[in-house]
Amino acid sequence: MMKSEEFVIAGMSCGHCVMSVKNELAKLPGVRVEDVSIGRAKVQFDDTAVSHDEIARAIGRAGYELVAQ
Repeated sequence: MMKSEEFVIAGMSCGHCVMSVKNELAKLPGVRVEDVSIGRAKVQFDDTAVSHDEIARAIGRAGYELVAQ
């Protein structure tokens, strides 16, 4: 089942940050990136294919931190 969720991200400050997060999230199976801007990412994801932890790790690989929600 696809869920739509907005994630708050700490440490982003520029367009390069946005592209880094967008690229890492797009690599995840079952994730459709709707919008990424400084400090947030809105995605649709299949919760049977990818977990919140996997999304948080992808954001971490981009160099940023998911703010606890």
